[in-house]
Amino acid sequence: MGVTHIPVLLEDVIDKLVNDETVLFVDATIGGAGHAYAILERYRNLRLIGIDADEDDLSIAEERLHTFIDRVQLIRGNFRDLRQILGDLGIVAIDSILFDLGLSTYQFMGNRGFSFNDDAFLDMRMDNREPVTAYDVVNSYSYEGLRGILEEYGEEYRAPRIARMIVEERKKRPISTARELAHVVSKAKRREGRIHPATKTFQALRIEVNQELENIKTGVKDAITLLAPKGRIGVISFHSLEDRIIKETFKGSDSLALVTKKPIRPERPEILENPSARSAKFRVAEKL
Repeated sequence: MGVTHIPVLLEDVIDKLVNDETVLFVDATIGGAGHAYAILERYRNLRLIGIDADEDDLSIAEERLHTFIDRVQLIRGNFRDLRQILGDLGIVAIDSILFDLGLSTYQFMGNRGFSFNDDAFLDMRMDNREPVTAYDVVNSYSYEGLRGILEEYGEEYRAPRIARMIVEERKKRPISTARELAHVVSKAKRREGRIHPATKTFQALRIEVNQELENIKTGVKDAITLLAPKGRIGVISFHSLEDRIIKETFKGSDSLALVTKKPIRPERPEILENPSARSAKFRVAEKL
């Protein structure tokens, strides 16, 4: 595999979501299987269903979990279809479910346009069966469309200038790679800092391409419905838009009790070991 994905807030996930009574655990975004591996290793009677839309991540998870093959079922699919996926397996109730909404290390390093330095095609699809790529968005959306997603999904205050610069640059030739796009955004913002100037733009495009926020709303609501009494749902989010949806969904559900009144955040030692964990927030609720 070359690199290893480090699971975020691992001990908190295990402590809050799984115990000796847990029979069926669903990892709705199994990715590199970091959380799944640790849970299966610790709880020998637990059965796990792992779901991921990313074909490459699912292959990595299959390889990593081969020693637990008799207790694992992996399915390629989007968690927005959670009800159908589990229904097709004859499952009507689950004991626990995790949504880790961050990119996996393998996606970020996979030359698919997620990294600012990618010279490969500007893709950004988590599921390569989906029709729309970041290239399509960047090179075909109107100025108003680009500005809108940068403002709404990226919370980017320089959205008008960035959108205008993208439109001007693509008149010369299509913006084809992540590196080219990052360069355009950096020129538009005219500044550098600890956080790459294209961070919010890339976030906005990724959300648009993968319809992430709508998928979260659908998947989490269906997961709540599928939880058995006393079953738990946990969500790790990485930016304010995701966290706001989770917070409002949990608080607005009459069938849930909050386990975490405030989100759990990584402590300094974890952030030093895994800088990508710095923005993670973990919320947990229990079915009444």
